[in-house]
Amino acid sequence: MAPAPRPALGNATEAAEAALVTRPGKPDARAGTMKLTRKAVLSRAKATELGSVRKLNCWGSRLTDISVCHELPNVEVITFSVNNISDLEPVSQCQHLTELYLRKNRIASLAELFHLKKLPHLRILWLSENPCCGPDLHRYRMTVLRNLPSLQKLDNQLVTEEELSHALLEGEEITAPPAKLDLDNCCQNTTMESSVTDFTAESENDLMNFSLEETNKIRQQLGMKPVPRDKFSSFSPREMDGNRKNRNNIVNAILLLLEELDSEGLEVVYQTSGNKLQALQKKELHEER
Repeated sequence: MAPAPRPALGNATEAAEAALVTRPGKPDARAGTMKLTRKAVLSRAKATELGSVRKLNCWGSRLTDISVCHELPNVEVITFSVNNISDLEPVSQCQHLTELYLRKNRIASLAELFHLKKLPHLRILWLSENPCCGPDLHRYRMTVLRNLPSLQKLDNQLVTEEELSHALLEGEEITAPPAKLDLDNCCQNTTMESSVTDFTAESENDLMNFSLEETNKIRQQLGMKPVPRDKFSSFSPREMDGNRKNRNNIVNAILLLLEELDSEGLEVVYQTSGNKLQALQKKELHEER
């Protein structure tokens, strides 16, 4: 019997996620727990009740506790990339979930896949840059696909029928959830309430490196030249923090809108961006003289 055709993949959420990829690395460890609250979810999703939330984007919010996902039965797309999440059990309750973005968290064991096996509609998963990936990326990919054979895209790469066949032989089957440690006595709880509209880097140096790298990655996506480090570092850290958030909000909005444009619209954006870039370059040359 021939396999059922796979639907086309790719959407604005995935495009924005891809545009923000940075080099591999571990997220910064923090003392305490950053909890995703009901209020934060409703604010991020612009919803009035948890049952109506369909998409949730909490990229780069320092989260460790996502237990509120138990109360999101109808959510379809979740973006939790660049956080400090280690436990995926709450996500197992999101039975309508089709896309899950978990890049660059603190997921230590592939046994966490046990919780995702309960999601019948999951088709897109981004799990790279987590400790659980380990040095053997082929083994990691085979294990994920053996346990989640319905995936159509893993870590921004299409899943092939050949890979699924190999995964049955080369991947490790996960039959039980990972053992959990009780950290309640050594962690101090905080909430994400203040993080709904504010996100800061771990230090001024981290902010500089992350901002420059992120900015140049996005500029590359748009066909623009990278910003030199000496130009980027001319901002004070505090000024740069505010400018970075405003700039990234604008760039993310542009990237999302690009997904909706046809060739004519993209040509207009290309011409306008080129003219704007030339004007800025002329201004910089004039200021240097």
